[in-house]
Amino acid sequence: MISSSGIPPAVPAGRMAGADQPVLPLSDGLELRLWHADDADALMAAGQDPDIRRWNLFTVEDRADAHRRIARMHERWRAETGAVWAIAPPGARALGLIGWNDVDLADGSAEIVYWVLPAARGGGIVVEATRRLSRWALDDLGLHRLRLCHSVANPASCRVAEKAGYSFEGTMRAALLHADGRHDQHLHALVRGDV
Repeated sequence: MISSSGIPPAVPAGRMAGADQPVLPLSDGLELRLWHADDADALMAAGQDPDIRRWNLFTVEDRADAHRRIARMHERWRAETGAVWAIAPPGARALGLIGWNDVDLADGSAEIVYWVLPAARGGGIVVEATRRLSRWALDDLGLHRLRLCHSVANPASCRVAEKAGYSFEGTMRAALLHADGRHDQHLHALVRGDV
């Protein structure tokens, strides 16, 4: 369908909702897969982790809230507004989350978000998952521009962006309100053809 501006969408509506969310393999026996109801404990643990709460502005009230959040992840895929995966060994509990917020199929853009539980940090899982999910978004889904934004006070996310091939584009001043006040954010991007 062509928009009122006469410009065809970068990705046709229905491309996500008309298909199942894929399982994407990673190395070391890990995969990106759907969140399941039995991942609620991992989501609750993430909601209690001080680093995840600080950088992702993320809390989980209780098990019922975790289940609602997991259901919303599935709804966002069907609505084509977001796509969220668990980072996990096959058949095991989630170690982290990675996905796309602000999916705009007409424009062909999205913003990546991620976190991992403390036991999974430091081994390069987030970098590999970011690379894999970026390839899926550009090559399989057909997006054109991917964003990775993070507080300038979070150098670990800056390293993820650099190692995953995202170019630094600048600093957005006072762009996000955290518990300790407004933070400047770095903007990194990956555009089709960069890799």
